[in-house]
Amino acid sequence: MGHRWPAADGGSRRGSDIGFAIASCAVLAAYNNVVGLRPWQRRWYPVINVCAAGAALSVAAATGLTATDLGLGREQLLPGLRLGSRLAAATAAGWLVIAAVPATRPVLGDERIAGLSGRQVAYQVLVRIPLGTVLWEETAFRGVLQAALERVMPGGAAVGMTSAVFGVWHIRPTVGALRANRLAQGRRQTVAAVTSAVMASAAGGAFLSWLRIRSGSLAAPILLHLATNCLGPVAACAIARS
Repeated sequence: MGHRWPAADGGSRRGSDIGFAIASCAVLAAYNNVVGLRPWQRRWYPVINVCAAGAALSVAAATGLTATDLGLGREQLLPGLRLGSRLAAATAAGWLVIAAVPATRPVLGDERIAGLSGRQVAYQVLVRIPLGTVLWEETAFRGVLQAALERVMPGGAAVGMTSAVFGVWHIRPTVGALRANRLAQGRRQTVAAVTSAVMASAAGGAFLSWLRIRSGSLAAPILLHLATNCLGPVAACAIARS
């Protein structure tokens, strides 16, 4: 009789971990595609998403995930900063090349950026993107979701699932970008473009997850994500004004 209690406790804990992993996948798959449609979410985007990141970390801690599990351990910080800084510098160089070469400049064409003032662009790259996008997404995906999945499945499967949900997360933003730039005509082209973007986002998410594993820290994917998402609009703005 005494041998059954540990098994029961272990089974209950396993069930709770699986439930949390499934709930995390469901919430994140829906969040950006449902909440993101609300006008109040767009207006208070950085504040709401910073609060969401804090809530996600609190819930993760309550389920037993530690700072180390989430990539936030102090001993993990320096390796993450080193690797992330090198990749961020390479990304910055890549944006510079794209902006400098006439053949690649059309990649930077984005009507959402071209219509912004200098102050609005500064707000995007200094506040909205770092806090509302990068901090929230890296905390949610490479931090909480990946750690939650790694408790209940092999590492490769956890990365695959995290990346798939990250791809689904980008459906609504992709549709918005296509409409703003008039890049897809008709339903078939829109579906094809969104599918391609989801697959590309999932691949990018897999690389960010690999960085998280390789360095042990969220700092590496955060720095690369920042360089990718912030320097692109700066380059696009510069090209639009030139």
